[in-house]
Amino acid sequence: MKKTSISTAVLAALLATVALAGCKKKEDTADNNAQPAAMTPAEPAPMTPAAPEPMAAAAGVNVTAVTVGKTAAADKSVATVALFAPKDDIIVSVRTDGAANNANVAAKLTFQDGQVAGEQNQALNTTGADTTNVTFKNAKGWPAGKYRAEVTVDGKAAGTPQEFEVK
Repeated sequence: MKKTSISTAVLAALLATVALAGCKKKEDTADNNAQPAAMTPAEPAPMTPAAPEPMAAAAGVNVTAVTVGKTAAADKSVATVALFAPKDDIIVSVRTDGAANNANVAAKLTFQDGQVAGEQNQALNTTGADTTNVTFKNAKGWPAGKYRAEVTVDGKAAGTPQEFEVK
């Protein structure tokens, strides 16, 4: 009788382990925009206003504004959006002034738990005012929660980080 009880307990534990392992999401290592595992709902995040003064990023280039939105106009401008749907594209728009030759503009999205939700780089070649847009897409949908968009130019923090939410 005891042997059957122990066997039943071992079998139940094994089935529970298999069931939990089957629920775990696979991580897509080839997708730089892989969604974070956490999907905790949160309250709306207020947008952080853009910095009133330009922030120096790289020699000769100043970031004058960082904006997060859903669509870009013909002139590359992006209207500020604080709330996104899971299937929306997220555009991080970086306005710069000054001269740059192959400066590395990087945008990073960080989920509320600290996981990097996406990171992309673009080369900036300009001799004056310019706008660089970095678009993040997630075919699986962005998990609900708060996010932070940060920009660097040649590895140095630039502009004011922006906060937004996916609901």
